[in-house]
Amino acid sequence: MRTRLGAGFGWLWAAYAVSTYGTWIAFGAFPLLAVRVLHSPAFAVSLLGAASLVVAAGVAIPLGPWVEHRNKRSVLIAMDLVRFLAMASVPAAYLFDLLSYGQLLAVSVISATAGIAFTAASGAYLKHLVGPEHLLVANGRFEGTSWMATAAGPPLGGALIGLLGPVVTVATDAVSYLLSALGILQIGGGDVAAPRTQVLLTPVPGTAPARTAPARTAAPHEAATSARALGMLNGWRFIFRDRALRRLFLNAMTVNGLIMATSPLLTVLLLDEYHLPAWQYGLAFGLPALGGLAGARSCARLVTRYGQYRVLMVSGWLRSIFPLGLALTRPGVAGLVIVIITEALLIICMGVFNPISATERLRRAPADHTAQILSAWSISSKVAQASLMAIWGGLATFTSPLTAITAAGVLLLGTPLCLPRRTHLPDPVVGAPAEGGRVTSPEAGKAVSVG
Repeated sequence: MRTRLGAGFGWLWAAYAVSTYGTWIAFGAFPLLAVRVLHSPAFAVSLLGAASLVVAAGVAIPLGPWVEHRNKRSVLIAMDLVRFLAMASVPAAYLFDLLSYGQLLAVSVISATAGIAFTAASGAYLKHLVGPEHLLVANGRFEGTSWMATAAGPPLGGALIGLLGPVVTVATDAVSYLLSALGILQIGGGDVAAPRTQVLLTPVPGTAPARTAPARTAAPHEAATSARALGMLNGWRFIFRDRALRRLFLNAMTVNGLIMATSPLLTVLLLDEYHLPAWQYGLAFGLPALGGLAGARSCARLVTRYGQYRVLMVSGWLRSIFPLGLALTRPGVAGLVIVIITEALLIICMGVFNPISATERLRRAPADHTAQILSAWSISSKVAQASLMAIWGGLATFTSPLTAITAAGVLLLGTPLCLPRRTHLPDPVVGAPAEGGRVTSPEAGKAVSVG
């Protein structure tokens, strides 16, 4: 029977689906605007993607503690409205012949930054919407929605671009954020904000227990500065303090970074060197995404039958092996089939692995530091992806795209060594640091992650 997760989850799932489809429909619109409307060179087009990730990651560092102490539903709505206004400014500027490369770059940064804050708030907010026993099911539904949007969005966006131009797809993306905000607004019930606690000094493992700050009345600006300084680092401190989180984090950064680094190289290889028709290129990336839906839908059943750790390890190992198949890519139909099969197998494994990883991450996150942990995770992911994209772009320039893709596939073979061991998983960190560096147990929370 289909598990019912409540009306609140239904509205949030619908809001996530609308905004995700809007994003994928507009996928590639900014590079097209930069090339066709603004006549930007190739370097500027590449900079549009990489620089926006890095700048957004830097801007988003203070957002973790900011989100942690605010009502999460309000943050979700505010971030959707920020993205709506940013995206809507592009078609407005185009209509008045005021569109510039600087505006595209600014909108990319604003949207990416708001996305990090949205992701951080969503995990904490969903703890109040979904019970812990339904955690994996909820993550599987979000994962399946994401892969469906990945499969259907770009073809729909391509059709819209062909008929009406890239500006219309950007406007569609803007409207999707507005609809998402309206959907979240429909969720009833209370909101959640972490309590503002005293700033405490957490000990580093192997050192003497931490002591609270001396008892004196600190000036308001001193306390605020100290809280922000510690808050910005809390996410990473909690991740690296927990052995399972630390290993999942390192594995995610390397695997996702190397996979994303090869994505533009595969585009160059298929379109520029092998002269693949545009429709075949779209098929090569759209069709395999359906495998993600299949993997996400089967994830909970596989865990029930074989156990979480076994499914996590098998899917984690397989997703690191299949990308090496892209080294066999060649011109013509044979090469197209190789890409489709390789990408499909990879994405099926990701569809199984990602919900389990997200579930474990949220289960182990302290209830009053969830937003900071998710912010740190998102920021690190964007920096890792941008850095590896730049490195692999340089490698492809000095060698060839196929050589760089093969090198990434070889390195991916070693990434499962970062996965948690069986002994790491049974003992999650369930509290936040208290006096003396000890851990207290918060009230049992419900944890689910969006995407």
